[in-house]
Amino acid sequence: MRTTLDLPAPLLEEALRITRQKTKTAVIITALEDLIRKNRTLGLKRYKGKVDLTIDFDKLRDRRK
Repeated sequence: MRTTLDLPAPLLEEALRITRQKTKTAVIITALEDLIRKNRTLGLKRYKGKVDLTIDFDKLRDRRK
């Protein structure tokens, strides 16, 4: 999808340098992927301590044999 953006040049230049991406498009894609990953992780943290994950690994391994 083609989009026109007005981005601060110093910010974009720093992002290019830090990420070592070759194109501005690659930097934007990387930034969006990181933002999505971060928000998904934060969403999962809401369940911390609310999900019971008691797993009997010995029993689990016996099922695989």
